[in-house]
Amino acid sequence: MPKAYIMSTNKSNNPNNEREMLSEGKVAAYYSPWKYFIDEMGSNDIVFLYSNGRGIIARGLATGIVEITGNDGTEDNEHYMHLNRFQVLETPLKSSDITELVKEITDENYKIFWNQTMIHIPGFVGEHIWRHTSRNCLG
Repeated sequence: MPKAYIMSTNKSNNPNNEREMLSEGKVAAYYSPWKYFIDEMGSNDIVFLYSNGRGIIARGLATGIVEITGNDGTEDNEHYMHLNRFQVLETPLKSSDITELVKEITDENYKIFWNQTMIHIPGFVGEHIWRHTSRNCLG
């Protein structure tokens, strides 16, 4: 079973990061320690891009190939990975809706802590969110 991640687009720190992720179909992290978590993503892991204030705005499957480049004048602070089957959602999936979806297949005590750059969620939860976005968010 693949792993699954909800990844912040970093729009609060740099709005260009979100635009770049969407236009290039990639997931990225820009600073330590988060950039190293990109390195842990494997081929076909489920990745959701999360925009603060909007929710999940895009999705894709990790290629497993990490690339490193510079950003903001540094040589290697951006670790990124292109996403296969990349799709921008027509209707974003709000954090409150994500929480309810997760509770449908786990229990009332399962909590997602939204105040971090990357959230690792169980694979079966990621698959459930993927199916929901396929049916309800793509148009």
